[in-house]
Amino acid sequence: MASEQQPVVLTNRHSGERLELRRVRIDGVLCLEIRGSLPPHSEGPPLHIHHAEHESGVVNRGVLTAVVDGHRIQAGPGEPAELPMGSAHRWWNEGDEPLEFVGQAKPVVDLDRYLQAVFDIVNNSPTERPSLVYLAHAMLRHRNTQTVLVMPRPLQVVVFRLAYLFGLVTGRYRGHDWPGCPSKCTGAPVMATEDA
Repeated sequence: MASEQQPVVLTNRHSGERLELRRVRIDGVLCLEIRGSLPPHSEGPPLHIHHAEHESGVVNRGVLTAVVDGHRIQAGPGEPAELPMGSAHRWWNEGDEPLEFVGQAKPVVDLDRYLQAVFDIVNNSPTERPSLVYLAHAMLRHRNTQTVLVMPRPLQVVVFRLAYLFGLVTGRYRGHDWPGCPSKCTGAPVMATEDA
C-alpha cells in the first residue's frame, strides 16, 4: 500500500500566516486546495494579481477582509470570498480572533510553486521585508502568471530586473540552497480526486 503524501505546509515566521496546499482534480480540472489561517490583527499578502488562476473560498472562522480591484469586501463564517483571475487583491485579518478559511485556485498553474518561493524568501529575511535580490528572481520567474504590486508597475519592472542582474553578477543564485531557489519549490502533491 502506497503511503499518502502530505500537503505542502507553509508558515510565515513573521506574520504567523499558515497555508496547507494540495492539488486536487475537481470535475476534470486540476485545482489547488488552500487551507489557511492568519492570527488576529495580521496582514496577509501584499496587493497582487493571479493572471491565470481564479481564487474562491469560504471562511470557517473569523472575518476575512479584502480589497478586490479597489473594492473592500468582508466575509465571515460560512460566507464565500471570490478573488477573480486578473483582479488586483489583498486580504487580512483585522478581527480579534484567528481567521481560518478553505479555498481553491482553479485551474492551478504555478501558484503553489510561487507561494513556496515567496514564503522561503520572507522566512529567510530578518524582517517581513524580503530580500529584493531573491524576490526579483521569483517575480521574474513567475512574471507571466503572478504579479506582486509593491510599487508602480513600470518602476517595479526596472527595479526587479536590476536586482536580478545584481544577484546574477554577485553569484547569489548559485547552487540549490538560496531563498526561493526553483529546485526547492516543487509544488503541492496531487492528493485526491473529487470528480462529481
